[in-house]
Amino acid sequence: MRPDISDRLVHFTKGVDPTAAFNQLRTILSEGRLVGGNTHIKGGYRCVCFTEAPLESLPKGFVNSHAYSRYSSFGVMFDKTWIYDHGGRPVIYQGDAEYALLPELLRYRHVRYEPAANPPIDFTWEREWRIRVDELHFSAATAVVVVPERSWYEALLAEHQAGQDAMVEMYSQVIDKKLAEQYREGFPWKVMWWE
Repeated sequence: MRPDISDRLVHFTKGVDPTAAFNQLRTILSEGRLVGGNTHIKGGYRCVCFTEAPLESLPKGFVNSHAYSRYSSFGVMFDKTWIYDHGGRPVIYQGDAEYALLPELLRYRHVRYEPAANPPIDFTWEREWRIRVDELHFSAATAVVVVPERSWYEALLAEHQAGQDAMVEMYSQVIDKKLAEQYREGFPWKVMWWE
């Protein structure tokens, strides 16, 4: 094991504040899918993006050396092998002039890297992987939810419990309450936090 290598990949959410980023995570989990985008992707290819930054480097946030990030501390984590099996690959950091040298099938992986430019262009801190898809479906069996603190996990758990309570109450209108309780489902997600 090396501390600079990870066997997992994380897709972090974005949001103007923690509540917005958490709400985006809630939507992702309820839909069981990540939606591809093409922001900052030359050629307009739609991709789902991840980082392979080691988990040990993330408790202080997914940021570069200047404390810049466009990501929140909320995300969904997958085994690297699962992402690879679904077509995910590391991006190719290179000068913009080299983009046209790539075969069309690989161009979605291009990320501009020009450290000698003024100002320098360097996104290598993202350690990015991409899957060229419109959407990537997943389940609780293949993903781990990442939140910054235990309180966010407790909020997810409370929301799930409230949904189960409502479902049992609805079923108990037509069947016995004890029988309705048999339909209650446990919280399906594995969740990790940094505190």
